[in-house]
Amino acid sequence: MALSIYLNFDGNCREAVEFYADVFNTEMQEIMTFDQMPPEENFTVPEEIKNLVLHTHLVIKGTLVMFSDVLPGMGSPLTMGNNVSPTVLCEDMAEIQGLYDRLKEGGTIEMELAETFWSKAYASVIDRFGIPWQLDLDTEEPME
Repeated sequence: MALSIYLNFDGNCREAVEFYADVFNTEMQEIMTFDQMPPEENFTVPEEIKNLVLHTHLVIKGTLVMFSDVLPGMGSPLTMGNNVSPTVLCEDMAEIQGLYDRLKEGGTIEMELAETFWSKAYASVIDRFGIPWQLDLDTEEPME
């Protein structure tokens, strides 16, 4: 059984997916938009949401991460970032530094990239889309 993550956005999903594909150097997948939904008798897709993302996904560090925009007025109000915390285990310092530098662009640093009692390098960053990322250096080397 695998664990995957589903991230919802408020109209800027396409921008977020393109950003993450670039940051994590992963292949973009097909983006389904709301205007590609099969027709339903009691629902017409409003013009203003036709090009929003219904569904797409990326494979980030071997994990399936799915994405969509939410329809305004459907279900609970969207609260960005407080219900998910993707964690990326990095294999070397250059990798974690690169991810940290990119994710903090326009975002908020919760914890600077630094050594902790559990990791040679760890950081917590809320990116410009409101998603809190944890970055952790996964190394076999014993800590001093």
